[in-house]
Amino acid sequence: MTTDNSTDETAGTVRGWFTGRLPQDWFTGPVDVRVDREEITVVGTMPPPEVGADASDAERAAAADGRARSFRESTREQRIAIAREAEHRFDRKVAWGVEVDGRRALFTHLAVPVMTRLRQPERLVLDTLVAAGVARSRSEALAWSVRLVGSNAEAWLGELREAMQQVEQVRAQGPDRTE
Repeated sequence: MTTDNSTDETAGTVRGWFTGRLPQDWFTGPVDVRVDREEITVVGTMPPPEVGADASDAERAAAADGRARSFRESTREQRIAIAREAEHRFDRKVAWGVEVDGRRALFTHLAVPVMTRLRQPERLVLDTLVAAGVARSRSEALAWSVRLVGSNAEAWLGELREAMQQVEQVRAQGPDRTE
């Protein structure tokens, strides 16, 4: 489970609540629950669809997509009810997703505006991406850049998150501050 701007206790509470609340037959193992200030994302793993041994990659991808869409449609009402309970309890929106045969599909997740201040060299990077047609706007170029860094630096980001958890543990064990 990954957290941002949330205590380990809150993240553990959210994960535990979803573990207890979700129907046991939905997923093949524990759900991946990610929490930040605005949203809780719940992703469960489903068994891959049975396709022939001679199936192409495109056929396997289409079968996985079909399994994900089927789950999305058949569980919609139940997921909405669970999300409403969670949104009331944790004061965050809930997004859902599944992983099928190594492919992750997210349903209705938030795109939250984030403000940043950039100097000219950084703005020029965004403007180059826009001029090259990689993105339609600076905002889209910045989102593209963040996704690129995230996909190429996942191991490093994981280590950074672990280090942040260690810092929080040390702070929690420290002396009380009274001023």
